[in-house]
Amino acid sequence: MSTKKIVIICIGIMVGAAVITSFIFLSEPTAQKEGATREMAMLVNVTEAEAGNFSPLLLATGTVEPVEDVILSARVGGEVIRRAPAFVPGGFVHKGDLLLQIDPSDYRNNLELRRSELLQAQTNLDVEMGRQEVAQQDLELVGDQSLTPEEQALVLRQPQLNAVKARIKAARAAVDQAQLELARTTIKAPFDAHILTQNVTTGSQVAPGEDLGRLVGTEKYRVILSLLVSRLQYLRFPGSENEKGSLVRIRNTAAWPAETYRTGHVASRVGALDNQTRLARILVEVPDPLAQGSAAGKPELIIGTFVESLIEGNEIEDVVRLDRDYLRDNDKVWVMQDGKLFIRQVEVLLTDSQYAYITKGLEKGEKVITTNLSTVAEGAAVRTEADPVTRTGSDSDSIE
Repeated sequence: MSTKKIVIICIGIMVGAAVITSFIFLSEPTAQKEGATREMAMLVNVTEAEAGNFSPLLLATGTVEPVEDVILSARVGGEVIRRAPAFVPGGFVHKGDLLLQIDPSDYRNNLELRRSELLQAQTNLDVEMGRQEVAQQDLELVGDQSLTPEEQALVLRQPQLNAVKARIKAARAAVDQAQLELARTTIKAPFDAHILTQNVTTGSQVAPGEDLGRLVGTEKYRVILSLLVSRLQYLRFPGSENEKGSLVRIRNTAAWPAETYRTGHVASRVGALDNQTRLARILVEVPDPLAQGSAAGKPELIIGTFVESLIEGNEIEDVVRLDRDYLRDNDKVWVMQDGKLFIRQVEVLLTDSQYAYITKGLEKGEKVITTNLSTVAEGAAVRTEADPVTRTGSDSDSIE
């Protein structure tokens, strides 16, 4: 067979194969998807907004301090001859208890000396009164009426009498001073106290004004709390000694068990802002801070401790209360209505340790979305576990 025929046959085979292949591909049915994208509503959790009158719990922090705090000082000098066993760091004493006794010997002797001086002055007065009578009789015998009042006073020894009376007054004052100094040799507790420091003991030599120790009262402590100035309007301050301010729960989260707290009441506010923080400061008084009486069984307060407090504020009327965690950026709330998500702008009157109190933008009973969503859009489809599953778009597939 010639080469030309072979080439023609090969070309014919190739053309035929191409025609057959094209026919197969062109006649094959094409599968098409229509509406294959399914949009399912986002699953969320919701809570109903509650409305009414509520008392906020304002969170504040501060430091425990004593109400009564004194540095015990000596009023007279001498040797300490006695120290009470309770006068040691950590000891407790009652008002009027003896703490220290300074040697009173010198002061007793001085008192006796002053008393003798007073007795001598009184004796001099008796002598002078006798001389007064003699001078009066002599003046009456002379019967000279030409003397001026000043001259008559000299004749009757009036200046001498005044001098004796002045010496008696000075002597009495000296006796009183000696008695006072003798009494000051006995140092007693000025109030029911807890001893923090003790600087002298038996045998110590002390001088007037020397620091003997530090005492703090045990009747009550106070906590100085700092909070925003705008929140002062929600607190109740006592108008008299018989009134009590807002209730305060004090917690030491670093040392006390959970749900353990001490209670006190707002007593007053400091009339100046803190220089560094520019926050207002209020004083809270806590009775029986060392749990020795009515608060027995409660944890003790320690001076200098940093504590956290919840202050019960005045009641706020006609507001919607919502957990503050459900308040989104820029005071917005996600609300579920008719299966859709709506972004609401609300007006927040106050936020406390747990809740936000809303005056506008949210109504009682509305469903607030509590689930944190990565992306949100106005009108997005949402559902809860109790709602049926719904989809948007067609689910049909067709093949042609």
